[in-house]
Amino acid sequence: MRQRARGEARARFERAGARSEAAHIFETGGLRLRFPRAEAECEAVLVNTGGGMAGGDRATIEMAVGANARAFVTTQSAEKIYRCEREPVRVEARLSVERGGALTWAPQETLLFEASALERRLEADVAADASLTIVEAVVFGRLASGETRIAATLIDRWRVRRAGRLVFAEALRLADAAATLDRPAVGAGARAIATVLCVAPEAEAAAPNLRAALEAIAAEPGEPLDIGASGFDGMAIARLASPSPSRLRAAVIAAILTLHGGRPPRVWS
Repeated sequence: MRQRARGEARARFERAGARSEAAHIFETGGLRLRFPRAEAECEAVLVNTGGGMAGGDRATIEMAVGANARAFVTTQSAEKIYRCEREPVRVEARLSVERGGALTWAPQETLLFEASALERRLEADVAADASLTIVEAVVFGRLASGETRIAATLIDRWRVRRAGRLVFAEALRLADAAATLDRPAVGAGARAIATVLCVAPEAEAAAPNLRAALEAIAAEPGEPLDIGASGFDGMAIARLASPSPSRLRAAVIAAILTLHGGRPPRVWS
């Protein structure tokens, strides 16, 4: 029996004068955290030293932001999910933001290979006056290599609580991804999808600007980009789908800039 990878990364961010910095860090297995910039907001980059994940691998990630601290957490590169013979890859992320804090959780794309299977779970707890932005994008197949008809499986579950109350919950299951996404009512040929969710006191008011930014990208020449954005109950949410991962990535960056301001992390360039 093959030995499978078990990785865990935990960090807690605290305010230290005018800066936010990582106060507590725990790493084990193939997951590492690097901190290229600590200013008013601390930038954290998650690194998978294994270069990808295969069937039976597990990863647990916990990010906690203390009162009035700010953190932007991303990944060094796209996470690759390889063939799974028996067990799926399982990834669990737990996020928490205390009063007055702000966390952007924006890993780079997850790339699913042929016959891969990913089960992912995200749990988040946000204080009433805190801010949490979640960006998750998935690409199905190595499209540049002509891998457009992959049979991959994605199961994705989100639970977000604000001041202890469940405000957002969803479960996504895509089996035989290419065939499912080819259906007009599902993906209309998309090979890259993303969800952007912002939970913050000002999130609902930001929804029109978010929609406008995404529509501007969709209006540019190129492959189709389907977008939808709305605001409700103190949240803003956007859904994106495209046959082109580069088109989707441009839209995701536009969403981050609209909701977060500033610039995307350097590892995204």
